[in-house]
This record gives sequence, structure tokens and C-alpha cells, in this order.
Amino acid sequence: MTADGHVPAPEPAREDGEDGGRSEAQRLAAVRATLARIRIAGFKSFAEPTNVEVRPGLTGIVGPNGCGKSNVVEALRWAMGETSAKAMRGGEMDDVIFAGTATRSGRNLAEVTLSLEDAEGLAPPPNQDQPELEIVRRITRGEGSAFRVNGKEVRARDVQTMFADIGSGARASAMVSQGRVSTLIQAKPEDRRQVLEEAAGIAGLRARRHEAELKLRQAETNLSRAEDLLGQLDTQRQGLQRQARQANRYRNLSGFVRQAEGEWLAILAARAGAAGRLAAEQLAAARAGVRAAEAEAERAAIAAFEAEQAIPAPRAAEAAARTALERRRVEAEGLEAEERRARDALAGAESRLAQIRRDLAHAEGVLRDAEAARERLAQEDAALAAVEGTLPRRRDEAGEALAAATDAVAAAERAAEAATVEAAEAAARAQAAGEARATAEARLARATQAHGRLHAEHEAALRARVPV
Repeated sequence: MTADGHVPAPEPAREDGEDGGRSEAQRLAAVRATLARIRIAGFKSFAEPTNVEVRPGLTGIVGPNGCGKSNVVEALRWAMGETSAKAMRGGEMDDVIFAGTATRSGRNLAEVTLSLEDAEGLAPPPNQDQPELEIVRRITRGEGSAFRVNGKEVRARDVQTMFADIGSGARASAMVSQGRVSTLIQAKPEDRRQVLEEAAGIAGLRARRHEAELKLRQAETNLSRAEDLLGQLDTQRQGLQRQARQANRYRNLSGFVRQAEGEWLAILAARAGAAGRLAAEQLAAARAGVRAAEAEAERAAIAAFEAEQAIPAPRAAEAAARTALERRRVEAEGLEAEERRARDALAGAESRLAQIRRDLAHAEGVLRDAEAARERLAQEDAALAAVEGTLPRRRDEAGEALAAATDAVAAAERAAEAATVEAAEAAARAQAAGEARATAEARLARATQAHGRLHAEHEAALRARVPV
């Protein structure tokens, strides 16, 4: 695929011995090739097909600004193989297609056709003998562009090389645009050399040389890749040889194994035949033994039947004896059960007797404890009675002490009153009276405490008294 997005056609086959595909006469004829007309359809501002005739001599296009004069030159460069959308004043190559206006709808394809005359030997085969060439470049929106020469699809490189052979092309110095002259004056030596090569008509050879160098480098790359593949294939060949040797060895060993298995199976078959014959002999012997045992069993059955017929009376006696023995056994079991029940009843009676004796001993102990408690309570009652007899006397003593204390308090109060009246004169007596009052109050407090203590003891004695 080229830089402008179109898919080139396969390169036409060339005959051996061609020097660039043309003879010297054909080269001279190619130099005389001239542009006769340009047909533009759908390219930029050319919505409708337009033919531009290029007459001998100087052909000019006159018109106001914006009428599309430069679009004609861009169409010529585009048809010669221009691949840069920027050189076409666009962002992408699809921008060269007529986009439409307010009154016209856009187009989906653009086409530019260049007609060359006296071009025999210029085009690549099979058009190298055609005196007139019609070079068409068509672009479809979203699909890229393609080149055709006289209806045959060719590569973009072929078209570029063809125009380089006549000293022209999309970027040739013959295409002089605005600022091109100043660029050529200030150009570097390499760029000037390119101009001279185009003027000498060898630009096509240079392009072919570059293409040949690319092909040579590609061939070298392919050769290096082929050598790598050859090394890989050699490694694979060695691995396959090793696997082949292993397969041969496996095949030989498999033959030996199959032969050994056949011999082993033959031995097993012989052993199985011998074992079968031995088993048949043992079966025949066993059948003979079975027949003898059956005859012996038949004789034993006959003897048992005769013996059974001969002993009916002993069997009846045996049945009667067995019945009597069973009756005696049942009676013995009943007697044993009665004996066990009697023993259990005796054991229960003895247990109850022992329990009664233990209860009697416990009751006697409780009675002795009750007697001792009764005697102790009697002693405590006597002691309480004695304490109760002393309580009235002690209560009277406490009453007397209280009365005395009361009298003493009254006397102290009287003395205090007298001392208050005579305070200025009898300070000492007032102090004595105060001391006497304090002493009396202390005695009163002690008497009150003693009275309370006696009362508490009396109440405790009354509560502790146990009635007899």
C-alpha cells in the first residue's frame, strides 16, 4: 500500500535483458512525450468534469482569485503521483474530493486524467509500444486511490518513474510554483544536483536505482532470513534424524517384543492345555467318587429307614420319660421360686428388726439428752429467780441515788442563783458551786446510765426465763 492509501497492482512482468525496459530509440521517443490535455472530475472545486486542452506553445489560465487556477496545477501534480495530503493543502487525501456547497451536494470520488502524445516506449509493459497514453488516478472516499494507464491498473511507483523519465513529476523542478524560484536559488548542492539530473533526463534512472537498491536490501534481508530458516531446518532435520533412529530402534524392539510375546503366549497355551487335561482327569475321578458316594448314601438311607422302622417303641418310651422329666423340672423350678421368696421375706424381716433396734437406741439417747436439758433449765431458772429477787432492791437504790442527785441538782441551782446575785463578792463560792453542779450532773448521768443498764438486765432476764 502506498502512502496515499491505494493498493498498487502487481508489478508487470519484464523480459530478461531489458535495461530499464527500453532501448535507446525508445528513450529518445520518451523524451518527446508531451502533455495534450487534462480532464478533471470531482477534484476540489471541479464538481463537474472539465477538460483543459494544452496546446503547443504557452498555455495560460486567467481568472480572479479563488476561481480554482491553482487547483489545476494540484490536479496535475496529484495525477503524477503526489502522495502528500499536506502538499495538496489538505489534512488527508480524501480532502481532494469535492466536498459540496450550499447548492451542490458533495461527491464520493475524484478523478484526474492526463493524456500524453508521442509517448511510445515510455510506459511499462504491456503499454510500452503505445504512442498515446491515458493516465488516470481515481480516489474513492474511504477506500484510497488507484492508477490506470490505458485502462490497465499499475503501481503508483510506476507512474512516478514514468514521469521522472521525461524530467517531470509531482515534485520536479519543472513544476514551478510560488516561491519555487527563490527556493532553487537558495537550494543546497544536493537539491541543485537533483535539478540537473531532471534536466539531463536521468531522474528516472536514479529512481530505478533507488528501487533496485531497496529490492537488493530486501533480497539480502530475505537471504539472511533464509539462512536463519536453513539453520532452523537443519536443527529440525537433526532432531528428525534422532527421532527416526529412535523410531527404528523402537520398531526393532517392538518386533522382538512381539516375538517374545508370541513365544510366551505359546508357552501359556501349552501350559493351559496340560492344565486342562489334568483338570479333565481330576473331573473324571471326582465324578467316579461322587457316584460311589451316592451309592453309599443310598445304602445308608436304606439302613436308616430300616432302623427307624425297627425302633417305634423306644421312641414312645423316650417321649414319655421326657414328658415326666419336664414335669419334674417345672415342679423343681416352682419350689426353688418359693424358697427364694421365703428367703427374701426372712431377709426383709431381719432388716426391719435391725432398723427398729437402731431407732430404739436413738430414742433412748434423745431421752437422756432431754433429761439433761431439763436439769440444766431448772438450774438456770433458779439462778434467774435469785437475780429477779435482787432487782427490786437495786432498783430502789438507783431511785434513791437519782433522788439524791436530783436534790443535789436543785441545791446546786439554788446555790448558782445565790452565787449569781453575789458574783461580785463571792467569785470563789460561785466557782465551787459550778464545780459542785458539774459533779452533780456527772453523778446524775452515771445514775441514769446505771438505771438504764439495770432496766436492760431486767428485760434480758425476763426474756431468758424458761417456764417450767
